[in-house]
Amino acid sequence: MSMSIATSPQTRLLDHHSTNLFINNNHFTNKPSSIRITTTNPSFKPISIKCAATTQIQTPPPSTAQDRVFNFAAGPATLPENVLLRAQSELYNWRGSGMSVMEMSHRGKEFLSIIQKAESDLRTLLDIPSEYSVLFLQGGATTQFAAIPLNLCTPEDTVDFVVTGSWGDKAFKEAHKFCKPKLIWSGKSEKYTKIPSFNELDQTPDARYLHICANETIHGVEFKDYPTPKNGSGILVADMSSNFCSKPVDVSKFGVIYAGAQKNVGPSGVTIVIIRKDLIGNAQGVTPVMLDYKIHDENNSLYNTPPCYGIYTCGLVFEDLLEQGGLKEVEKKNIKKGEILYNAIDESNGFYRCPVEKSVRSLMNVPFTLEKSELEAEFIKEAAKEKMVQLKGHRSVGGMRASIYNAMPLAGVEKLVAFMKDFQARHA
Repeated sequence: MSMSIATSPQTRLLDHHSTNLFINNNHFTNKPSSIRITTTNPSFKPISIKCAATTQIQTPPPSTAQDRVFNFAAGPATLPENVLLRAQSELYNWRGSGMSVMEMSHRGKEFLSIIQKAESDLRTLLDIPSEYSVLFLQGGATTQFAAIPLNLCTPEDTVDFVVTGSWGDKAFKEAHKFCKPKLIWSGKSEKYTKIPSFNELDQTPDARYLHICANETIHGVEFKDYPTPKNGSGILVADMSSNFCSKPVDVSKFGVIYAGAQKNVGPSGVTIVIIRKDLIGNAQGVTPVMLDYKIHDENNSLYNTPPCYGIYTCGLVFEDLLEQGGLKEVEKKNIKKGEILYNAIDESNGFYRCPVEKSVRSLMNVPFTLEKSELEAEFIKEAAKEKMVQLKGHRSVGGMRASIYNAMPLAGVEKLVAFMKDFQARHA
């Protein structure tokens, strides 16, 4: 073994003789580490080197509610504080199991109880009929842009799309690879600020389904009611990623509802699909196994290792929503928060502006601009100093955006509105 550790006569000998090292490593104690070096050269005396420095693990001080910011991010987004604290308390040893949820076998009885409870609570929240399957998947809602046409269509089938924002447009573009999508209405020419009258939709009689995005996260446009498909199949498909579980929904009106969890019901990594059972089992032959609803349905979302910890957290959120009184009560809170914020914008004499038509303004994502656009960077900077973060608008539209999902407390919206009024008083 050849090595060099210093420039003394003794240590230079180590470059030319076989050497054995013994390291007593006390990284996790307060004792100094030591190294003992010996050599096969009989004329060489063993030497010991002791390290005076010690390594200590510093435990950070406990966090308090005062350390938390109001996070207006569009997703991943703020989660209920009591859910985070519950997850924290169960992180090391889940309910006496002797292990964390992160460590559990997804086929063990402990995790089975978690995923089954999560599904049961979600069914209660949304009053999901028994003829619908609930799937906990991965890949985000974006993966469903491909999975849905692959499972519901043949390559020759027509599919109608109503595009009210960027996400609906992405779904429409992806569908071109797997079916024949038809754009029957787009709000692009009006910068995605409205939703059409359903009577003016020129639906295709033989379309396989009608696709909508129920709430456009970027542009802040939300369906307050839903169109009735006039196609032969009567199938309505909705991306509900950013308003999922924010209000009651009549699931029976839909063939498929899909949503990424990271906005309203959990962390990133979980995608929820609610699908009518008769629509399962007809996937195109080229469908990858991980996109085949039949595979996931037959295996109860456990075909491969699912996002276990994310599903667990979703389950905690579902419990929390039920404890609040269900989605009717949650909707009331969301309406109140939305009214406070939109009123502040509308009553600012044009200092703040929301471009979305009032009748379809989102209760989840509120985009707004300043009359003096050069002040927008300062607005975001000053808000951050006041512990209100992630207010910058999406890079494609600019301005500001406040995402006020279920978990955003009323106090957060009230603080934002107070800041907005103060900022206007100083800069109008």
